[in-house]
Amino acid sequence: MQAPPPHVPPAPVERPNPPHEADDDAGGPSLDFTPRKIAVAIAFVLLAVVSLYFLLPRLAGLEETWHRIEDGSPGWLALALVFAVGMFLGYAILFQIVYVAGGAQLTLRESFQVTLAGLAATRLFSTGGAGGIVLTAWALRRAGMSRRAVADRTIAFLVLTYLVYTLSIVIFGYGLRLGIFPGENPFGLTVVPATIALAATVIGLSIGFVPTDIQRRLDSFAERGGRIGRLAQRLASAPASASAGIRIALGHIRAHDPAILGAIGFWGFQIACLWACFRAFGDAPPFGVLVLAFFLGQLGNLLPLPGGIGGVDGGLIGAYAAFGVDAGLAVVAVLVYRGFTFWLPTVPGILAYIGLRKTVERWRIEGRPALSYTK
Repeated sequence: MQAPPPHVPPAPVERPNPPHEADDDAGGPSLDFTPRKIAVAIAFVLLAVVSLYFLLPRLAGLEETWHRIEDGSPGWLALALVFAVGMFLGYAILFQIVYVAGGAQLTLRESFQVTLAGLAATRLFSTGGAGGIVLTAWALRRAGMSRRAVADRTIAFLVLTYLVYTLSIVIFGYGLRLGIFPGENPFGLTVVPATIALAATVIGLSIGFVPTDIQRRLDSFAERGGRIGRLAQRLASAPASASAGIRIALGHIRAHDPAILGAIGFWGFQIACLWACFRAFGDAPPFGVLVLAFFLGQLGNLLPLPGGIGGVDGGLIGAYAAFGVDAGLAVVAVLVYRGFTFWLPTVPGILAYIGLRKTVERWRIEGRPALSYTK
């Protein structure tokens, strides 16, 4: 008897967007930048800038140190701006590689549009970052991705981004404490966060081993186990949903593709920008302290503040002060760094959103196909 041919996974099948799917998001998310919303956003940005950049130093008793900005080195500040641009380039490269592999038909320019527009939506709409997520998901759907592909690739994108984050805390936390990197190394700021980050990394990646069909496998157990069985089935839904995205992320890592460089570049250029800002006004902290305090300060994003405004600024300043960095220097360097990486891209982000609406309309006219996604 002739052996059956080996199983070959089906290739993505090109099909037109079904009318019911096209109608649900063809008009775009309800994040229109009306003149009123733009005026309110500008007023909000100006108020936040005044509060952070002028009132904060006075309240902290550092009004004299704020005059350092007048003596900042233009060369170092120009270099900081170049690094800030590099940060967005790394982010766009990571974005394009992860999502194009999932079926999104995007050029690098279009990826820039989506990421910058999502950034503006996150900054200007007090939805805890959901504005950027909604806009990005809408653009990806219009770019030819199914909902499941968007969900899986978004998880993969976040895993690749924050794996660099947690591993950096592990490496530089233990490295500072063990003397591999020079600099202040208090136990509570090195070993403790490094251990927590290591545990979070191991637990997070282990979810990738959860079968994506675990809910189906638990059907019989749920029927026999009554309430406990049904509860176990519900609890298994979250890790099962995340499992596919984590496996995709690990696949990118095993393949040594440029997505990893994009994630490293996203964080690395941010740190380089902050380093250049320190150098513009004084001496930069030792390399290990510069990196570890940067990542610890990013935990300020967890504070329930609109767009994270003020949380990261305060977190970074506090982290560097805890490592013995001059507080006045930290205030000036951090606020200028945030100006380059947080405030400056807001206006280009609004323009990118306007351009993205035109790009999506062009896709519609061209009849951009959607790819079925099976995993």
